[in-house]
Amino acid sequence: MRVQPFSTTPRRPSLLKAIGITNCLMIVALAVAIALTVASATARAQEAEQPLTAQIEDLKQALIALNRDLFILEEDLLYPSGTQVAVYLSMDVGAYFKLDAVELKIDDETVTHYLYTQKQVSALQRGGVQRLYMGNVTQGEHELTAFFIGIGPEKRPYKRAVTLSFEKADEPQALELSITDSPAKQQPEFLATVL
Repeated sequence: MRVQPFSTTPRRPSLLKAIGITNCLMIVALAVAIALTVASATARAQEAEQPLTAQIEDLKQALIALNRDLFILEEDLLYPSGTQVAVYLSMDVGAYFKLDAVELKIDDETVTHYLYTQKQVSALQRGGVQRLYMGNVTQGEHELTAFFIGIGPEKRPYKRAVTLSFEKADEPQALELSITDSPAKQQPEFLATVL
């Protein structure tokens, strides 16, 4: 086998010369035709976009309605009316108590513990009502205990509890915890009632 010495090969002709000027013009014409076709298709899509936008809005509205129905169904499945209990918190407080937290127990089992921000306390003081807990309990006699933690008179730490015994029937049960001021006692009062 003979090894040939390294030699320089002549440069290849340019692509333009290899394809030919006529073929290059045809390629450019084809590229322009493709660009015009794409532009035309885009214009048609924009014209058809108006009915498509209306269809999308209809689908969004249907999705919102379906989401609402699924939420209601989920509530019914998770909290059937025969076992459902809801606890609400309201507040009418002035100078005697600043709420920081509430701990809620049903039958000596902690079901929720809630910490409050200043905005939430302010909303409650302006007449807001918070659904503190929603869950299931069996029918029969139960005991609810709520612990209120905050700052009381003379800016001292304050923790009070209120207990309520209630009978759960086969219908949904609603309970209210309320915090009010007692100007006569110059102390906050904590109440629990069956609604």
